[in-house]
Amino acid sequence: MTDIERARELLAGGQYTCVLCRGEDTITDTKAGIAPMMGLIGAGVDVRGYAVADRIVGRAAALLFALAGVKCVYAGVMSRGAALELERRGIPHSCGTLTERIVNRAGTGLCPMEQAVSGIDDPQAAYEAIARRLSELRAGGRP
Repeated sequence: MTDIERARELLAGGQYTCVLCRGEDTITDTKAGIAPMMGLIGAGVDVRGYAVADRIVGRAAALLFALAGVKCVYAGVMSRGAALELERRGIPHSCGTLTERIVNRAGTGLCPMEQAVSGIDDPQAAYEAIARRLSELRAGGRP
């Protein structure tokens, strides 16, 4: 079984929101949204060469995957922007459902992480913009 097949299988079990696999090494997370990748990157965990399976992947997540150096991505739901970003960076990807955009949890508008990376192409700058937006949201503030 390949790394991406194993990651997809673990994701399909419904227990995890994000699964990374490389050889015998597996990293799983149950946090929502981009929290798993923000946590790994923020902690300095080296996930270069890992295959990733995630429930929802928008452009913000795609930029984080690029920054982290993952080798391939599967998403249950992926935005067209994410697919284009991954393609542009040579990261193989697939998804269950391709959608125009990722909406916020209330379903009332664009995901705030997608808003945070609008107009940003540099993965490190995207990480910093996402971190700022998360801080604002935790503080209950609006940008």
